[in-house]
Amino acid sequence: MPSWPRLYRGSKLRGLAAVALFAVMAALFVGADFGDVAGFPADASITASIGYAMFNLDGGAVASEGMLAAFEIIDIVLVAAVVGAVMLASRDDEEDGEPIDPVDGGEN
Repeated sequence: MPSWPRLYRGSKLRGLAAVALFAVMAALFVGADFGDVAGFPADASITASIGYAMFNLDGGAVASEGMLAAFEIIDIVLVAAVVGAVMLASRDDEEDGEPIDPVDGGEN
């Protein structure tokens, strides 16, 4: 007989806090001013401009923010953390020193 998950009927404060946080974040996102969209010039090298922005050098034909390098560093750290978590979560499929055959699940 299957067992069904039970509904947690504890404190309603957590749910209320989650709804309030959602309301605040939704109000911030709806009211945010993202500025005007500017497009790229026809003769600009976008790849070179990204390279200049990553090293905070002046010389790119496309205007950019100085946060690109920080974004890329955070991206690399988060990818490394995810890969590390997957490696730690993977289980060792060896019993008594002999590898398990993934086709039959180690039955033979």
